[in-house]
Parts: sequence; C-alpha cells; structure tokens
Amino acid sequence: QVQLVESGGGLVQPGGSLRLSCVASGSIFSFNAMGWFRQAPGKQRELVAHIISGRSTNYADSVKGRFTISRDNAKNTAYLQMNSLKPDDTAVYYCHAMQGLMNYWGQGTQVTVSS
Repeated sequence: QVQLVESGGGLVQPGGSLRLSCVASGSIFSFNAMGWFRQAPGKQRELVAHIISGRSTNYADSVKGRFTISRDNAKNTAYLQMNSLKPDDTAVYYCHAMQGLMNYWGQGTQVTVSS
C-alpha cells in the first residue's frame, strides 16, 4: 500500500512563494504519474499539475508560468514550486500518484494566500 505525505503548505502573502513536497512510502520509480490537485471551499477538486513517466508535464492554465512540478526518484518525492501566488490559489492541495490502474492520494495540505 502506497502512502503519500504532503508538507510545505501555509499562509503566504499575495506574490509570495511556497514549495510543496510529497513523500511516497515506497519507490516512485514505477509510478506512471505523480501530480497535485487542489480543492477550494465549495469547488470541485481540480488538477494543478502532473508529471507523467517522469518527463512529460502538464499544468492547469491558471498556474502556467507560475508553478513548476518536479520529482526526485532517489528521494521518492515530488515537488510543486509555487511562485507569484494569488488569493485564488487558496485551497487544500493533494498529492496524487498512479501506479498501473491504482490511484493514491495524500491527506492534503492547506495553502492560504492572503494579506
């Protein structure tokens, strides 16, 4: 059973930066994809960014040019670098991983962008 643990959330002012980390309990080498979703109050969970087969990346239009996803197989960790944060980025951010047909989720980390 794969476990994903996120960290790095918090309160930041508009224009600030945060880096989220997602540590997997086992090797992520076999993961087809890893990524980040977010869910704001009263809204559906949405894709933020995904990295597929360790190479190809895709981003939501709302975060392109501001967020960068990466993964470090040696550390079993995926990252989401978030720059130029906006109040609309406020949400709970969830790490996601796919291994074959299995989907795994972390418990979520709160990101609040406010002055």
